[in-house]
Amino acid sequence: MQPNLFVTTEIASQPQCWAQAISLSDSPGLPQVGERVAIIGCGTSWFMAQTYAARREACGQGETDAFTASEFPPQRAYDRVIAISRSGTTTEVRRALDWVRPGVPTTMLTAVPSPAIAATVADLIDLSFADEQSVVQTRFATSVVALLRAHLGENLDQALMDCQTALQTELPPAWIDAEQAVFLGMKWTVGLANEAALKCREASLSFTEAHQAMDYRHGPISLAEAGRLVWMFGRPPEGLAEQVQATGATWIASGLDPLADLVQAQRLAVARGLARGLDPDHPRHLSRAVVLEERSPCPSYIPPRS
Repeated sequence: MQPNLFVTTEIASQPQCWAQAISLSDSPGLPQVGERVAIIGCGTSWFMAQTYAARREACGQGETDAFTASEFPPQRAYDRVIAISRSGTTTEVRRALDWVRPGVPTTMLTAVPSPAIAATVADLIDLSFADEQSVVQTRFATSVVALLRAHLGENLDQALMDCQTALQTELPPAWIDAEQAVFLGMKWTVGLANEAALKCREASLSFTEAHQAMDYRHGPISLAEAGRLVWMFGRPPEGLAEQVQATGATWIASGLDPLADLVQAQRLAVARGLARGLDPDHPRHLSRAVVLEERSPCPSYIPPRS
């Protein structure tokens, strides 16, 4: 009998959360077509930033860069800076926002809006309906991507149906017991692959990797063998499936919308954690938000020119 976990309930609620997030796709503060945009976050939020940045550029809506917040280059000129932070309290994110050039509009997507957070940005988008009790992020991250994809003009009806499929698909025992899992993506799905690998590391202490799918053949494929998984987000490069299968590794390509496929990977992460006797809600050494005592700017920051 499985224990009652916050993360299990939160994963299962994603279709409803996505629908609510999509309704916010016209919120003030989201990028306009043609703007040069930086989007920042830490951990899971950084991977969602990568996903959106690649997707926005592929849609032809403007140059978009994604940064882990501690590496945000304040000397660069942007038309808008977007921050993703579930708690709104992550030190690196707050610090990066402090260093945005004067006059550049800033927006935060958060699950914990507060007057203090609102005072740090020009616009705040409230996703409190997707907040989580588990330390491990699931529905907040995917709801952010659903909102941003909808803002790009995408119709997510199929993604919502695929999410239901991902929640109902049985996970084979061989996937849960696999020695290693590798997640692959291309363009906007690279960020999703990074996030899937992180979920397995957090929730199950698994040996996982993430790679750009074309680059996977340039070395990492040498680790593929029987008893290991290679999971592709989105359409694979020609011939890659056959090459992986020839190693004896299990090739996974669901054909679902890649964001829905991430839901299935979240479920795998939790299942692997439970199989190892772990508590997926409370990964070791992790907290809900990283709040540092030192509030001075990172030494790598270069003050923007006035």
